[in-house]
Amino acid sequence: MAAAALVLTACIAPGPSHERGSVEFITIAAGGTSGPYYQIGASMAQIFRNELGSDASVQATGASVENISLITSGRAELAFVMGDATRQAVEGTGPFEGRRQLSELTALTALYPNYVQIVTTARTGIRSVEDLRGKRVGVGDKNSGVELNAQMILDAYGMTYDDIQEDFLSYSGAIDQIKNGQTDAAFVTSGLPNSSIMDLATTEDVVIVPIEGEGFARLKEKYPFFDQSAIPGGTYSQAEDVLTASIMNQLLVSPDLDEEQVYKMTKALFENLDTLHASHKAATGITLDSFDEGAAVPIHPGALRYYTEQGVVSKDASKDTAQSE
Repeated sequence: MAAAALVLTACIAPGPSHERGSVEFITIAAGGTSGPYYQIGASMAQIFRNELGSDASVQATGASVENISLITSGRAELAFVMGDATRQAVEGTGPFEGRRQLSELTALTALYPNYVQIVTTARTGIRSVEDLRGKRVGVGDKNSGVELNAQMILDAYGMTYDDIQEDFLSYSGAIDQIKNGQTDAAFVTSGLPNSSIMDLATTEDVVIVPIEGEGFARLKEKYPFFDQSAIPGGTYSQAEDVLTASIMNQLLVSPDLDEEQVYKMTKALFENLDTLHASHKAATGITLDSFDEGAAVPIHPGALRYYTEQGVVSKDASKDTAQSE
């Protein structure tokens, strides 16, 4: 009887207690291992392990479109996503056409601008978007944010895949093919600098093709989420600034996480900005003051709570946002 009582006690005894709002597992859907998404995501995972005691990891993916699928299906808690892909998911357009509109998407913060970099080498003779006609062009992984950008930019210049020989390649895969002479140019949409392009610049005279003038004007008119930005001279081997299109990245958060969990995650990241900034030059664009820059979806209430505490958003604005949701 005594033994039975012990067994019964063990069965009804409470399991290990967890602090309110704890996040035991955090999977961060990033991008290819050679891109800034992955490098910054790895730094975030380390912060969550150190600050929250979470089992946090970064996952290599095909980036934006795949990441939205991962976060809405419960297979990731955070996801790096470009603003255009986020808007298309909410509107049910582009690669999300025919799917349900994902109005439940929220962001923890804006990140930093991604620059559309059409990279080639001097030996190809490619100097403009129009010069891509008939060429072998890496357009990113299939259904990635890079591929979306490639299609939009070709369209703005009156072109489609019928006008090029498209290759679905990751950053590193496209650069390897350029080195081997099997690909002429590649779309690389990322923060600056991109390590794959830097690697190419060690052995080749890199050329960044500009996106400017009437072509950019048509792009902006049809896709207003693009901005005109400059890739500074010396970023790679180019001497002068190169005008191109840019778009803001966002860190989306799983709808399965509650306000307390997201608050703690936001606090952990922004109280370790030095660590985050050291992970990649592009990460220096992540600041409290720009948390809602280029927002394509609402900021999660848990994140807003932290920003309100820090004085970067008013309590009234935070309340109005919560009510509208």
